[in-house]
Amino acid sequence: MSKYVLLIIFTFTTGFLFAQQNNLEIKGTGNNIFLEHTVTPKESFYSIGRTYNVPPKDLASFNHLKLSSGLGIGDILKIPLNKTNFVQSEQAPAGEALVPVYHTVSSGETLYRLGVNYNKVPLASLKKWNHLSSDAVSVGAPMIVGFLKVDEAHSSLAKNTTTTPELTQPQEKPVVETAKDPEPTEKKIPVNTVKTETPPVAVAEKTNPGPSTGDGYFKSLYDQQTAMKAATTKSANAGVFKSTSGWQDAKYYCFYNDATPGTILKVTDNASGKSIYAKVLDAIPDIKQNSGLNVVISNAAAEQLGVGEKFDCSVSFAK
Repeated sequence: MSKYVLLIIFTFTTGFLFAQQNNLEIKGTGNNIFLEHTVTPKESFYSIGRTYNVPPKDLASFNHLKLSSGLGIGDILKIPLNKTNFVQSEQAPAGEALVPVYHTVSSGETLYRLGVNYNKVPLASLKKWNHLSSDAVSVGAPMIVGFLKVDEAHSSLAKNTTTTPELTQPQEKPVVETAKDPEPTEKKIPVNTVKTETPPVAVAEKTNPGPSTGDGYFKSLYDQQTAMKAATTKSANAGVFKSTSGWQDAKYYCFYNDATPGTILKVTDNASGKSIYAKVLDAIPDIKQNSGLNVVISNAAAEQLGVGEKFDCSVSFAK
């Protein structure tokens, strides 16, 4: 009996690893992103270009090679990802297919940071593509960050890819996903500006009744977190970043180094004693404007506290 169990486990594990190895893995950062392709027998710049929707001349140039030069079996070519063949939407034109492109999550990466690193992908899109119900990501997990756009008639990748309805046509979102829960997406960090998008509501927030006072939407979630773990309080020098969130729904956000993303902070102004509750997006961006700051809150939160661009406060959270 145990032999059959081991056989099943081996088959499942082998299949999973094979699937992971056949994922299109994104490489590089910023505007210099690409895939890698290992040359097989009889392949050329032209056949590889058809596979990845890249003109042969561009493919050769990107790899600092001459189009007239031959390719050796086992050579590794970089496949550029650009506006022609890489998209971060869910609609494919007629005759084209969308092939998922993955990033493997490394230690310390967050869903928010992942979106920022790859062309500021909205958190809503990352959650939908990867079937996530919260902001949590696991180290080593393959995460879809966009799609390779290929010709269905000429690319073998299109034939080997199973597309689902949500990747080929727009779908109406369930009511729970359109609950007006803007999640800021960083825009132009050097000027401390964050633009918000509208993602699905995270699981931990579905039962949140929303703000009953000026403290903010996340107060009840803070109460839940501190009920499970005792709260710790620290003194902090605070700053402010610009955001479109929180003005109507009191959903305040912040950057903070000493708590994991998703933690709710209670920020109390030392001068007035007033408090707000803000959700941690990520660590404080390492830029000149944030020098000497321990916490940076959204301007809507600062408006609620009645403070200026910088102020002294105390920060409490479950640790």
